[in-house]
Amino acid sequence: MQVLIIDDEENIRRTTAVVLESMGHKTVGVEKGAAALKQLENDHFDVAFLDLKLSGESGLDLLPELLKTNPQLEVIVFTAYASIETAVEAMRRGAADYIPKPFTPEQIRQVLGKIIRARKLQGRVAELESRLSADAPTMDLSTSEPAMQKVVELALKAAATPATILLLGESGTGKTVLARAIHENSPQKENAFVTVSCPSLSRELLESELFGHVKGAFTGAVADTVGKVAVADGGTLFLDEIGELPLEIQPKLLRLLQEKEYERVGEAKTRRANVRVVSASNRNLEKAVQEGRFREDLYYRLNVISIQIPPLRERLADLQKIAHGYLRFFSAQCGKRLKGFSNEAEQAVRQYSWPGNLRELRNLVERAVILAGSDEIDLPDLPEKFNQMSSPVEMQGVQVGMKVSLEELENAHIGRVIQQAATMEEAAAILGIDPATLYRKRKKLSL
Repeated sequence: MQVLIIDDEENIRRTTAVVLESMGHKTVGVEKGAAALKQLENDHFDVAFLDLKLSGESGLDLLPELLKTNPQLEVIVFTAYASIETAVEAMRRGAADYIPKPFTPEQIRQVLGKIIRARKLQGRVAELESRLSADAPTMDLSTSEPAMQKVVELALKAAATPATILLLGESGTGKTVLARAIHENSPQKENAFVTVSCPSLSRELLESELFGHVKGAFTGAVADTVGKVAVADGGTLFLDEIGELPLEIQPKLLRLLQEKEYERVGEAKTRRANVRVVSASNRNLEKAVQEGRFREDLYYRLNVISIQIPPLRERLADLQKIAHGYLRFFSAQCGKRLKGFSNEAEQAVRQYSWPGNLRELRNLVERAVILAGSDEIDLPDLPEKFNQMSSPVEMQGVQVGMKVSLEELENAHIGRVIQQAATMEEAAAILGIDPATLYRKRKKLSL
């Protein structure tokens, strides 16, 4: 953190600075109130140590002015004139804590440690509030699909490292869910998980949201804003749809990744942030690099660990479990007691290709729960396109005895068995073949 030390004794300023810098913080020392206010106007400080007995002025009177200049400032008061009365008055005027002189280095460490823990707790509370406001069911990462098992294993293995991770996959495949799981299994899990949606804002507003801005940097900038990079300091910054990041911002993100440095919009001062970056894209970033829409050096810096998330149509073994998880969540939310899907509804759900992936499935189940008139979701509770779907035999258009090749007949049979079986292992057992062979055939058929 950036710490301001306000004391008229040079020895106290120097001693405090040595202790703080040994903890990894940056310090600036001043001896008068006017100098302190000037520092706060020109720079950002997280914490200030303030002597209540400054030469020719009162630290108690200076305290409200410091907080007026920087409302987020945590002020720790120390004085040789320690008493209950001055401590209470300092707290009343906005001080975060109180240290009597003479103090030990351990006292400095303890009081600063309390502030750091409180800030981490605030970050976690903000994250939990964000998750609750999203009103989304918790996603279970357990899976029966070998391809998805590899994805989860790789993600959790990479989570324990500081490596930058790039999540690739179609829209709605659960990239945000996996990014959060990476954070929660990382050394940064006690700090904030901060999401930035790259396509959601104009270039100017996106740069401000990422890096922050100073008052007057642009029209409407009526106050300083720290930016999400600063909020994510010590935690994880998730950049959703990174392929939409404007070219003008890409060099600044590259600098943050390589040097941990950035500047706020409208400010020349260099700031530092130790953030773990996880990004996601449903676009082909290699193609974007070839077309000049994405910087090659940034792509390679983001692509240290690349994880391709399979679409829902390639996770048929997980489909029923995921759908029932959504069913339980929305049933509880709507105050209904639904036991499951009817056989016809289950079959229609399995036959559908799910172009919108998990997001589309979630929306469908939520709609069906609302419309359900019995204790289970039936075919009429699903959208019209599901009601119009034909049976597997009619849909495939292949029957025994037709003038078709053995390969076409085999392919149609394999497809129908996969659609009706609960798992790929069950389908392999019905077909009498090895599961690995079935996975190869399914991949070849794009089922």
